[in-house]
Amino acid sequence: MQTDNLLKQVSFIKEIDKLKYIQRKTKLFNSDRHENDAEHSWHLAMMTIVLAEHSNKPIDVLKVLKMVLIHDIVEIDAGDTFIYDSIKNHTNTDEERIAAKRIFGLLPAEQAKEFIAIWEEFEEGITDEAKFAKSMDRFEPLLQNASNNGGTWTEFNVSYQKVYNKKIAIKDGSKAIWNYAKNLINECVDKGLLKKTD
Repeated sequence: MQTDNLLKQVSFIKEIDKLKYIQRKTKLFNSDRHENDAEHSWHLAMMTIVLAEHSNKPIDVLKVLKMVLIHDIVEIDAGDTFIYDSIKNHTNTDEERIAAKRIFGLLPAEQAKEFIAIWEEFEEGITDEAKFAKSMDRFEPLLQNASNNGGTWTEFNVSYQKVYNKKIAIKDGSKAIWNYAKNLINECVDKGLLKKTD
């Protein structure tokens, strides 16, 4: 039984290596190179450890770490949808749910069930842990775009209001981080990196 579990777990570990090839629209800090999903997930995990004290509510940090490391694995099959995409909805959960069942289904049954539950909890965004995990997920690209002269905002002609509307979710997990983010967004407007109107 243990051998069977190990074989399944190694199969999953090999499969998720594909996350390193899923390119995101955002670029690394002060860089022209696009970030991949594995780098994004690692960065969110580090941010969670460093910024956990700023959560609105006490959180289970290990659970948040699991969320931020697991949340984008479905993009191996479903692909990364740009948060400001005007055609495809960023929450393409039907495609992602099929991907979750296939990829997490490579694991032993109990582990697969746990990973799917953690992924679902992140997607629903209701628990304190999910709210904080989503705050990290929205905060990192904001920092990247600010460091890259507007980054994807400039490249895809994204307005202040669209950025504000997407980023205000940070507040649900951390009011302190949202205050920082809101000031940064306004600074980007003042610097001409983000337009006030469409």
